[in-house]
Amino acid sequence: MSSSRRSLVRAGRSLRAWRAGQWWVAGLGALATAVAVGVPTVVVPNPLFARSVPVQWWNCPVLALTSVLAGLVLSTYVRPPVPEDADAGGSGDARAGRMGAVGGVLSFLAVGCPVCNKLVLVLLGASGALAYWAPLQPLVALASLALLAEAALRRLSTQTACPVVPAA
Repeated sequence: MSSSRRSLVRAGRSLRAWRAGQWWVAGLGALATAVAVGVPTVVVPNPLFARSVPVQWWNCPVLALTSVLAGLVLSTYVRPPVPEDADAGGSGDARAGRMGAVGGVLSFLAVGCPVCNKLVLVLLGASGALAYWAPLQPLVALASLALLAEAALRRLSTQTACPVVPAA
């Protein structure tokens, strides 16, 4: 294996080799992420939560991309069925899993209402949340998407990078 842990070619090869079960997990993971991030932040309108600051134009695309990338990362943890004459594929990169988790948390913070975040309110107050945190949220969103994309690329790349031959 080369020194790089990521490769678009290997990631594409992994995606092409996925079976229906892995795609189902990716879809369900994306849906679960959309609900887990979108409902409490009220990017997905619902009667359970309220938002003091309107949803911004970029919140919905960030939620959609976060959901797709999180679903892909989640699905890399599903072991595909291994025919007797085939290899099992690599298990992925532990750091990539952490990057995905941090990316998900950052995404939640990025699309959330700036004055509804208790930690931000304690640290900056309501006026500080609007003056300092709100303008940073799009940058936090970009960082979260970059981390999720890197995690997906690394996890997908390692699925075919280091095959393990089943024992006879």
